[in-house]
Amino acid sequence: MLQSSKNYNGPLIRLNPNDNVLIAREPLTIGHQVALDGESVRLRAQVAAGHKVAARRIAAGEPIRKYDTVIGVAARDIEPGDHVHTHNITLVDFDRDPGFGLDVKPVDYVAPEQRATFRGIVRPDGRVATRNFIGIMASVNCSATVIRHIADYFTPERLRDYPNVDGVVAFAQTSGCGMSSPSEHFDVLRRTIAGYARHPNLGGVLIVGLGCERNQVGDLLDSQGLKTGKAVHALVMQNTGGTRATIEAGIEAVQAMLPVANDIVRTPVPVSHLKIGLECGGSDGFSGITANPALGAAMDLLVRHGGTAILSETPEIHGVEYMLTRRAVSPEVGQKLLDRLAWWERYTRGQNGQFNGVVGPGNQQGGLANIFEKSLGSAMKGGTTPLQAVYEYAEPIDRAGFVFMDSPGYDPVAVTGQIASGANLICFTTGRGSMFGSKPAPTLKLASNTPMFTRLEEDMDINCGLVIDGERSIEEMGQDIFDLIVRAASGERTKSELLGLGDNEFVPWHMGIVS
Repeated sequence: MLQSSKNYNGPLIRLNPNDNVLIAREPLTIGHQVALDGESVRLRAQVAAGHKVAARRIAAGEPIRKYDTVIGVAARDIEPGDHVHTHNITLVDFDRDPGFGLDVKPVDYVAPEQRATFRGIVRPDGRVATRNFIGIMASVNCSATVIRHIADYFTPERLRDYPNVDGVVAFAQTSGCGMSSPSEHFDVLRRTIAGYARHPNLGGVLIVGLGCERNQVGDLLDSQGLKTGKAVHALVMQNTGGTRATIEAGIEAVQAMLPVANDIVRTPVPVSHLKIGLECGGSDGFSGITANPALGAAMDLLVRHGGTAILSETPEIHGVEYMLTRRAVSPEVGQKLLDRLAWWERYTRGQNGQFNGVVGPGNQQGGLANIFEKSLGSAMKGGTTPLQAVYEYAEPIDRAGFVFMDSPGYDPVAVTGQIASGANLICFTTGRGSMFGSKPAPTLKLASNTPMFTRLEEDMDINCGLVIDGERSIEEMGQDIFDLIVRAASGERTKSELLGLGDNEFVPWHMGIVS
């Protein structure tokens, strides 16, 4: 792993003494003289920042090691100073010993009376919120336009009398009918909607359906144990009188919930009430050097204070899953993670998807050659504490500490599942500059490098490129992130909130056929 005392003054970064590739700290031109293992070597290609350079001769078929981890094999002989990327790396799968529990270390928990606090919103049933929205859910795409019209009615001017309400937000979605039911896809959709309806960050909920869809509102409520009342309302368009009548009835229902939702105060509560969803997108060659390990350090702090860190994006641990199974608190927890990966192997068989090796164009441009290399950085977000549990997508998370929730790597889908599982804040690392926000749980965006942070500062919340710049260690950056999390959980607006993002990022996982 990256050492906090690394000196990044030179043009190339060595992450581990056993590595046979180095990382370009800055753009390097062909012919540039660099020191490789004590010898001056001329670069044989132009190399972009974050990309890899061969530290020595690598024979065809020889493993390529980064962080002393195999990320592929040389497709042909590679000479010192060569650019090492997709053109000369081949992804070769290999057996990995899961080593269940071998790296489990006891957590040095902070005493309850000494734990950090944030100013949270305590609901009557004891749940703790970081934001206070009223949410409108669509049981089916056919009611999506109606719920948006209801939400749009509640302009800042009309909410002026309710200063403690963060907004009225419509969670439209594109499924709910034309799908197999019963099915895993059907169950996931209902579980996701219910997870949002129960979320502590929603002070009131309105669920709107059409009436003839497969995902019937009444069955949805009954199957998920949701009951209508002061804080939960339901409407069915075909019973209410159509589009215009349902919009009017929905506005009336929200108006009735606003005074109750507004009647809250923020009070100091332990950060053990925080559940942080961990996400990365638009990654680059610096993500696994700065933002991801720094976020991991922050999550180690959070776990020590009794909080919960939720790692997801199952395709993006493919190839390094042993880093997590070795931290599993039991063989059963480790095996559940392997079972989810086996499911993904079946699910993606024959497809040109990320799980099978191909990362997105932005990842490749940023220096990541394949899914093993991306996974290596992605897994670092989870820190070093024991893996306490593994959950399915949108399954309620009932264990504190570091946990894993199965999801695709696609950012909106993964974050939707994390929020449905109970995440009340999201930390999103990016090297290319993802413009992402989420509701009702806000997103903090962590930039992996200073040039991108400077270019996109209006969207980025914190610059983890300071690690590469030599201004912060991983541990110091982790503390900075932890402090920012506490402030954001207490109500400080994130950059994505200031920009108004998050209304269109509710994207439940579509798993099955459309018929």
